[in-house]
Amino acid sequence: MTDDFFAEAREQSKVKTALVEKYFAAWSKIISNQVKKFGKKLAYVDLFAGPGRFNDGTPSTPIRILERAIASPDLREMLVTKFNDENPQFVELLSQHIKAIPGVGSLRHEPTITNVQVGHQIAEDLKSIHLVPTLFFVDPWGYKGLSLDLIWSMIKDWACECIFFFNYSRINMGLANPVFRNHIDVIFGQDRADRLRACVSTLSPAERESSVVQEIGEALVALGAPFVLPFRFRSPETNRISHHLVFVSKNVLGYTIMKDIMAAESAARSGGIASFEYNEALGGQGLLFGYAQRVEELGDLILEKYAGQTISMEQVFQQHHIGTPFVKKNYKDALLVLEVQDRVQVDPPVHSRMKKMGKPTFGDQVRVTFPPKGGS
Repeated sequence: MTDDFFAEAREQSKVKTALVEKYFAAWSKIISNQVKKFGKKLAYVDLFAGPGRFNDGTPSTPIRILERAIASPDLREMLVTKFNDENPQFVELLSQHIKAIPGVGSLRHEPTITNVQVGHQIAEDLKSIHLVPTLFFVDPWGYKGLSLDLIWSMIKDWACECIFFFNYSRINMGLANPVFRNHIDVIFGQDRADRLRACVSTLSPAERESSVVQEIGEALVALGAPFVLPFRFRSPETNRISHHLVFVSKNVLGYTIMKDIMAAESAARSGGIASFEYNEALGGQGLLFGYAQRVEELGDLILEKYAGQTISMEQVFQQHHIGTPFVKKNYKDALLVLEVQDRVQVDPPVHSRMKKMGKPTFGDQVRVTFPPKGGS
């Protein structure tokens, strides 16, 4: 990563840090409650940590994570942190910035800082050990070091999850360049990479992005990580897609939590549906995996899927939301619209439920009876 990248904190960097920090807060609370009774640890590992602060003093992700840990009695005792960067100057600055954090001495496990190149050997080392529950953050400047093998080595064990920054603009350019063939192959797998090379030149920019993101998502699912969630960033200079922050998990709860976090950080909404994108210019409103649906359209989707069934709101949400841009609030809003339109029967009915800020609520256990097909 170039030195001038950390000259000052850009809005994109702040959003990226917020996504990681908020997910870490939720993940660590859940995991620490499960493992502390056994006296076990949990960990946070950042493989491209940078210097810890931007030149304007704004803390980047490593400092924010450690500040979170210091503020939590459980994490002060249980959290192991490891930070790495290939740049020795960044490593030295990071060490200084960590030592300057108020209360850092209260951490039972002193942060470990290393200066190694991320690549095949790290993946092999991780595969050879059983990991404690660990949240990994991988944020390379380009894409060198990122591979399916590395991602699998990080998420293979229980409660281990990964958030990585996917440099779409550089990968997009690298697909057509034979010099970068090996780097591209290890990210997608050779077959998927070859499939992309064969088709991307004929695709529009939007179709190309969709194909690239779809292929990396399907590659991760094939690895054994069924819950993949990308968040897009646009370049403020060109308004083109530049990066994706990709969350990878084997657990639906983690996926659901991160989806809520990403939705809240989205720059735009269309018909109540989050864009899953940060765009300083607010130009374009692309949705996760190409979706462009409103709450009303969600209602039509679930009418079709659950025709003739009686099912709770929570069951509808859990069964339907994977791979869509919809969060729980969208399902509640859609079901409420269907109820008001008399297209479904609800128990308890709207007049018997509480109101919040003048709007009827739709609790998780409220049961919905969908009409048979052709009966709505």
